[in-house]
Amino acid sequence: MKAEYDLSKMKSRPNPYAKRLKRQVTLRMSQDVIEYFKGMAEDTGIPYQSLINLYLKDCAASHKKLTLRWAQ
Repeated sequence: MKAEYDLSKMKSRPNPYAKRLKRQVTLRMSQDVIEYFKGMAEDTGIPYQSLINLYLKDCAASHKKLTLRWAQ
């Protein structure tokens, strides 16, 4: 292994995973929802934003439908 490498001759290329990168969005969530996921984060050691992403990804993969019943 060399002590130094000359990277000035290296060719740049586009990131092949760029389409799969996460995109930042702003969501408004209830405080109780955030606290729920923060509690799960403490139990699992996974950051709460990652837990939310994993949950939503699971919902999308299994095509879960939301059923709401409004009070009459």
